Amino acid sequence: MSNPKIGKSARSDAAKKSRKPGYLFILSAPSGAGKTTLRRALLCRISDLLYSVSYTTRKPREGEQNGDDYFFIAKDEFEKGIAEGRWAEWAAVHGHYYGTSDAFLNRKLAAGNDILLDIDVQGAAKLIRRYPDSITIFIMPPSFAVLKERLESRATDSVATIDLRLKNAKAEMAHKKKYRHVVINDRLADAVAELEALINQYRAKRP
Repeated sequence: MSNPKIGKSARSDAAKKSRKPGYLFILSAPSGAGKTTLRRALLCRISDLLYSVSYTTRKPREGEQNGDDYFFIAKDEFEKGIAEGRWAEWAAVHGHYYGTSDAFLNRKLAAGNDILLDIDVQGAAKLIRRYPDSITIFIMPPSFAVLKERLESRATDSVATIDLRLKNAKAEMAHKKKYRHVVINDRLADAVAELEALINQYRAKRP
């Protein structure tokens, strides 16, 4: 007589082997292009899309929540993570560390979950080398003048910080051709709809 537990285990193992890896959607943009707003809107519209929360050593901005926008950790803890190989990628940006959990990405992608990750161009380049099948999307402001206006309207950064962000933005936008897709965030509703359609197109193609 066959053992039902063995049969169940075999079916479970077969299901795991046949499960297709999830998609990693990488969203990049210069500071002030609206990446955070777009990301939040996408996660509301696509309920089963997971978000990879990055780790950072910078202080939270007004309204940011630990574990939601970022995991805010101490510099020495982050550097310990570097030594232990905890980061799929990491970088120093504007004087602070930012990193992505290696364990989270590997575990969730292997389980077939689709993940959205918003990250700067430095981090995206490292992740693309590690995950070459990633779907990369660059968010562009409608113009450099609009980007400057958005950064100034935040009223959270000094003039020197805004000047640095604008300088970095020019360098970041030069990398847009390295991304599979470019979306211009002129009207928020249109940009969200375009991104949602783009992500769903890829998910519909899954074998």
